[in-house]
Amino acid sequence: MEINNQKTVEKDELTGDILLSGHESDNIRELDNNLPKWWVWLFVITIIYAVVYLFVFDVIKIAPYQQDEWKKEMAAAGTVAPGQNAPVDAASLVVLTDKPSLDEGKEIWLKQCKVCHLEGGQGLVGPNLTDNFSIHGCTYGDVVNIIIVGAPEKGMISWKAQLSDTQIRQVASYVMTLKGTNPPNPKAPQGDPCK
Repeated sequence: MEINNQKTVEKDELTGDILLSGHESDNIRELDNNLPKWWVWLFVITIIYAVVYLFVFDVIKIAPYQQDEWKKEMAAAGTVAPGQNAPVDAASLVVLTDKPSLDEGKEIWLKQCKVCHLEGGQGLVGPNLTDNFSIHGCTYGDVVNIIIVGAPEKGMISWKAQLSDTQIRQVASYVMTLKGTNPPNPKAPQGDPCK
């Protein structure tokens, strides 16, 4: 024990470091050590980084946020986030009415869509597609969009990778033929009424 400026200072017997008074638990005493220099510099660097980040992203806004970059990339790729309208080219806005296209659309429907919407489109996991209500829009373009984008929050995947543009238009055209049919045991209406 040493006396320094009229204060009693205790030192560790092994290392000679100063012991803090009042910091003892289970006969373990805390030393009054300085933090390692690498830790102090790391702390300073993180503070500087935080200030620069705040300035760049929120004050002068010269860098885009991640979600903004993602939206830009999705728009460039021709897809958008769920809940947003995907761009549709003008050719896809024309409902296909020829028998071969509708037959092909029905075949795709029976292979891919029937599981969730049932054969007659009356809905099971997916919504009823035969009534005059829609969750994602009522037009042919809306049907094409939902096939392209999907509705992950509802369990519907995007079919853009599995189906060609022609196949998407064919199945969307077939879906349009289901409107107004009266299949057995239809699911209750969901979404907004179509005009």
